[in-house]
Amino acid sequence: MGQVFSMVRDGLMSLASRMGTERDKAASVFYTQPILTDEQIVAAYRGSWLPRKIVDIPALDSCRKWRSWQAASDQIGLIEAEERRLNLRSKVLEASTKARLFGGAALFIGTADADPALPLEAELVGKGGLKHLTVLTRRQLAAGDIDSDPASEWYGKAKFYTLTGANGAQVTIHPSRLVILRGAMTPNEEFAGAGNQCWGESVLTAAFDAIKSADSTAANIASLVFEAKIDIIKVPQFSANIGNQSYEDAVLRRYALANTIKGVNGTLILDAEEEYDSKSAPLSGLTDILMAFMQIVAGAADIPVTRLLGQSPAGLNATGAADMKNYHDRIQAIQELDYTPAMSRLDECLIRSATGARDPAIYSAWAPLEQMSEKEKADIFKMKAEAARALFGSGSGEEIISRPALSEALVNAFIEDGSLPGLEAATKTSGQADPDAAERPDAMPV
Repeated sequence: MGQVFSMVRDGLMSLASRMGTERDKAASVFYTQPILTDEQIVAAYRGSWLPRKIVDIPALDSCRKWRSWQAASDQIGLIEAEERRLNLRSKVLEASTKARLFGGAALFIGTADADPALPLEAELVGKGGLKHLTVLTRRQLAAGDIDSDPASEWYGKAKFYTLTGANGAQVTIHPSRLVILRGAMTPNEEFAGAGNQCWGESVLTAAFDAIKSADSTAANIASLVFEAKIDIIKVPQFSANIGNQSYEDAVLRRYALANTIKGVNGTLILDAEEEYDSKSAPLSGLTDILMAFMQIVAGAADIPVTRLLGQSPAGLNATGAADMKNYHDRIQAIQELDYTPAMSRLDECLIRSATGARDPAIYSAWAPLEQMSEKEKADIFKMKAEAARALFGSGSGEEIISRPALSEALVNAFIEDGSLPGLEAATKTSGQADPDAAERPDAMPV
């Protein structure tokens, strides 16, 4: 009895269907540690469009709308000009793409101070202090010893990185001078593999089998297309004469000529004793099979089929809006959870390099991937203003919310959705509003 209970507790078994027994075909299925070399990664990326799109698309979508700065209008201009001077947007895209491909990449923050082995102190960066940004991959940067101090900012990360420079010279770089981006997360350091310490792994690793299956299916279907129609000609005494070289040459010349004539005028000339037939391979259903493999690839890559293949959604009333919304939410999570923390020290240096100081009111926000048209923005702006007017009432004591509270809430709403760029800095500069305006009964919210 105890053995029966143990079987129920530890796993479901069925002697009738062989499930869970030694004769179960699935009992021999197990997972192995994936091994994907850099040579395989590069070959897949260069030789197949699916791996290239899986690597490129999320990186491109993360950077294509970029971010907006909240600051005074003159400060915004200076910061954006500094980003253009450093080619920051393109460098982040390149680093993100290579991080997804190889498992890790970094932006080296070049400043005026000479020794890259020392920590980068953003407070000491003056106007024009950022000199350059250099993209380096994990193939160029070797991680040093792991910081095991739990009180350290770099706990669990490398204390330093080593770059092999010109003529084999070793350059030590402090991690504070690097904007480090990783590919797919590894379970732990011991699973990272040789040379991958403190880095992630390629996003192609987990999806590689699905990609190969889809590519192989597409290649086999392409081969089947060439075999879709086969001409069959029955020749009397053909087998009996095989082995006679002159006969074989005559047969080849004879049917090469017949195919040429058929290709010119569509007429096949045969001997009266020969029989002609044609066989066609059924191609129906192959598209569904291929698309099933492509959907598996899309799921493995976490990219909607409509974005991966660039096709319109199929099916009645299908729009793909839900899939794209989920995908855009994922891209936003990558921006906020990966890019923003990794670029925090760089942004501190960027603001100081652009403006010469650090105004604590300056911050950036990632732009949404789904941009509204100017008309849609104007309609939303108008609806918010009318809602505020309704809440304020006629000004004769009927207001639901006091004017100062409503004005502050409306200004915050416009700042959050970016309707009026530079509004936050402008309200602070102007003192929010005229203090006497709140006493006027006909006053409207800002």
